Amino acid sequence: MTKGKFAIGALFGAVAGVVAGVLTAPKSGKETRADLKKKADELKNEAGKKADDAKKKADKLSKDAMSKADEVKSRATNAVEGAKAGFNKNPNEK
Repeated sequence: MTKGKFAIGALFGAVAGVVAGVLTAPKSGKETRADLKKKADELKNEAGKKADDAKKKADKLSKDAMSKADEVKSRATNAVEGAKAGFNKNPNEK
């Protein structure tokens, strides 16, 4: 199981646990709704932070990949130019 699927499953499990706990607690409907709203806001903020972290990591990975691709392209271009120079060299020259 991938880490992403596990994290999503854990998040759904946590949400289900919170909802079940709040709904079975001996409180008035008004208090229960307030508790649900509070927990929903907390989970929303946490999910937003996790999404921002994931976006930052994805951006960094993308930049790193582009940098590596540019480096490989530069090396390949230099290798091709060197090969062309070697083929175009007059065999009588040293």
